[in-house]
Amino acid sequence: MDIHQVTFVKSAARMAQMPEETLPEVAFIGRSNVGKSALLNMLCQRKSLARTSTTPGKTQTFNFYEVNRKMYFVDVPGYGYAKVSKQIRAQWRRRIADYLMNRDSLVAVLHLVDSRHPPSELDKEVMLLLTEVHAQCVLVLTKVDKLSGNKITQSLKSVKQSLENCGLDLPIVATSSHQRKGKKELLLRIGSTIP
Repeated sequence: MDIHQVTFVKSAARMAQMPEETLPEVAFIGRSNVGKSALLNMLCQRKSLARTSTTPGKTQTFNFYEVNRKMYFVDVPGYGYAKVSKQIRAQWRRRIADYLMNRDSLVAVLHLVDSRHPPSELDKEVMLLLTEVHAQCVLVLTKVDKLSGNKITQSLKSVKQSLENCGLDLPIVATSSHQRKGKKELLLRIGSTIP
């Protein structure tokens, strides 16, 4: 799959504000600062399509990007950001779960996990949630350029184990937005989900 055209469509704080379900959707989900925006920019070959930040918790809305006039890429709010109240974090979690479980146009979920750390408790919660999602799911290991070969192998093992514990057998794609690693494989997987 090649990406020729990408347009930002809208931000939505809740389901009622989202675009009509006329196009298939690919969701990018992960904890705050895992590299969702950087991955989106890499896949779409844009420098600042999705705003990246060193400050976690910047994406607080569902951001919809129309790709090739055929689908939406959806940048989902990051979970687990510590500097907001427990109430706001619980709200985000409910909204994310609601989106994953009830959005009929959702065809694929890319669950991003930072390769430098074992999956967090919240990552594992999302993995459990993915067992009930009707869309195709892929686990995306981010920032692998920061690890040596041996550490990447350990990271893959750790993620595989977490997935197995949740009863999941998902494809795992190791990525680096800086080195454009994993781009081709992810685009192939995304392309295969689009009717």
